[in-house]
Amino acid sequence: MLSYLHAFHAGNFADVQKHAALTLALAMMQAKKTPIACFDTHAGSAMYDLASDRARKTAEADSGIQRLWAMRQRLSSPDWRPMLEVLARHNGAGETLAHYPGSPAWFAEFARPGDSVTAFELHPSEGRALEAWARDAGVRVLQQDGLAGLVRQLPPPQPRLLTLIDPSYEIKDDYQQVSDTLHKAWKKCRHGVYLIWYPILTSGLEQRLISELEKGEVRKILRHEVRLDQPPERGMVGSGMLVVNPPWGFEQRLAAMMDDVQGEPGLGLSQSLNWLVPE
Repeated sequence: MLSYLHAFHAGNFADVQKHAALTLALAMMQAKKTPIACFDTHAGSAMYDLASDRARKTAEADSGIQRLWAMRQRLSSPDWRPMLEVLARHNGAGETLAHYPGSPAWFAEFARPGDSVTAFELHPSEGRALEAWARDAGVRVLQQDGLAGLVRQLPPPQPRLLTLIDPSYEIKDDYQQVSDTLHKAWKKCRHGVYLIWYPILTSGLEQRLISELEKGEVRKILRHEVRLDQPPERGMVGSGMLVVNPPWGFEQRLAAMMDDVQGEPGLGLSQSLNWLVPE
């Protein structure tokens, strides 16, 4: 199924959590000079117009990245700074944001000489937009299934690995496929850092993924979740990130970042953090 378009949801509260975790992982891993191979399994179109009809139809960015931007002077964690600097480069210093980077753009913004970024996208129109953007971004685009493609690309030539796995989960089998892919990838590159995003739903479907990983072979899985303080009656009520092999101190620093946006006048979120699977 290729109906999902992230433009309707770009910059929402889940993107804030996801990209906070991603940029923190990038910054922490780049404290060492060793090159990193970066993979984005479901890249989307890389850059989103927050004034577009699609974005305004849901207006999800208003309670997500726009609210974060409005309170940027009050954020106490220094780990927000790299993310805010990227947003400023794309938007200037105005009171609202016009453009929001998708995951491949965050990877590209942080990439150093020697690092590589590979972005997978199967949706035809999203893939074309991604390729057009990638020509000047130094990103390799593969228009193929990102889960199967990731496994084929491992192990990478670089000594370190950072992967973001974030399908839309429109298809119920995605939960099982993500678990299967992580196990295959981990067996080929056990030292890699893997970030897995999942929605928290009123239906509880995400528990399929959690249960599979709890009983699987992959070790050292950190779970971070944010939940809306005023959730809808149906649909997505929160957002989760699983981080395999997080850098040392990652959990404390991510928690400090999200502390800044809990409750009101933040993003109206509550967070929880625990080790789903210990080392």
